[in-house]
Amino acid sequence: STWVTDMGDRHLTIGELAKRTGVATSALRYYEELGLLPAPGRVSGQRRYPESAVGLVGVILLLRDAGFSLRESKALLASRTQAGEGWR
Repeated sequence: STWVTDMGDRHLTIGELAKRTGVATSALRYYEELGLLPAPGRVSGQRRYPESAVGLVGVILLLRDAGFSLRESKALLASRTQAGEGWR
């Protein structure tokens, strides 16, 4: 896929994602390792996340604050993806 697109489809480095979400880069890498965040594309070996990753990290934090474990959060997020309609 191509990563150089117009400003409306900008991709974030892991540092930018960390700054936008308040989550440490190490935690973002851990979320990726667990499968909570999809593996991002890479440019010159550096992760590039779509803007939508900001919202996804927000959902992960919301679930954590509601008492869900990361494992439970992964199952909920996976069921949302499979349904194709998102949250209702």
